[in-house]
Amino acid sequence: MLLPRISLGLWHNFGDVDRFDVGRSTTLRAFDLGITHFDLANNYGPPPGSAEKNFGRILDQDLRSHRDEIFISTKAGYEMWPGPYGEWGSRKSLLASLDQSLSRLGLEYVDIFYSHRPDPHTPIEETMGALDHAVRQGKALYVGISNYDSAQSRDAARTLRSLGTPCLIHQPSYNLFNRWIEQGLTSVLQEEGIGCIAFSPLAQGQLTDRYLQDIPNSSRAAREHFLKTQDVRKNLPKVRALHAIAARRDQSLAQMAIAWVLRLPVVTSALIGASSPAQLEQNVRALEHLDFSETELAEIDQILKE
Repeated sequence: MLLPRISLGLWHNFGDVDRFDVGRSTTLRAFDLGITHFDLANNYGPPPGSAEKNFGRILDQDLRSHRDEIFISTKAGYEMWPGPYGEWGSRKSLLASLDQSLSRLGLEYVDIFYSHRPDPHTPIEETMGALDHAVRQGKALYVGISNYDSAQSRDAARTLRSLGTPCLIHQPSYNLFNRWIEQGLTSVLQEEGIGCIAFSPLAQGQLTDRYLQDIPNSSRAAREHFLKTQDVRKNLPKVRALHAIAARRDQSLAQMAIAWVLRLPVVTSALIGASSPAQLEQNVRALEHLDFSETELAEIDQILKE
């Protein structure tokens, strides 16, 4: 199964609080640029569920005839509705959530269904059994996991293999400021034959030109939305030093950050967000220069250690 080197995530910018016309034009531009993979989750919005609903509208209006050219994923595991079955990884929660997602999307199946996070209260056999059941029902073609550590990933892969449904892909966070997958997970993925699609390659916007000078009032960091002001300010010297390397490569910082994530052979695709077609077009240009010299990589490592 092949994924594009860059995929479009609908975590932000596609909810009911956002402009539908902008999300629609961004999605269509992505498809025109060769981005055939669109990643969702049950709780993406806000409000939860609205990103799937809006993507379903885009499919109906523009892309339904291209369904066999498009790879669509969704997930379940984070809080979606009140009560004990609205989150985590029980069989009931996962399969009920998948049915709801398919209804919002207007689809009979998704291409990948993920367990969005490991569940400390549910045996791995039950969670993976639910993923296997989704495939056997014809409601998902493949299954994956997200946010699982090395040991959990190995257990998940082996459990799924014993059921006859391989674990196709892992979706972890990975970027220049968050390199946790290098401490064992990448080795597990290689050994188990699992692909990797990295989310948040731009560290929630930190690895862009947005924070080069300071923190704009309209930014996520200013609103403490997934970013803390103190963390962004702490990283500013590193951001500026990385920006200088990107400039020497004739790239924006965002383009270099995406290329850096894709340097690992195990990383199949970088999962990016986009607030407009223009922003998407700029970031896709990362694919024009993916190679790094040993000197550049060493310089980047030194900056990150400081």
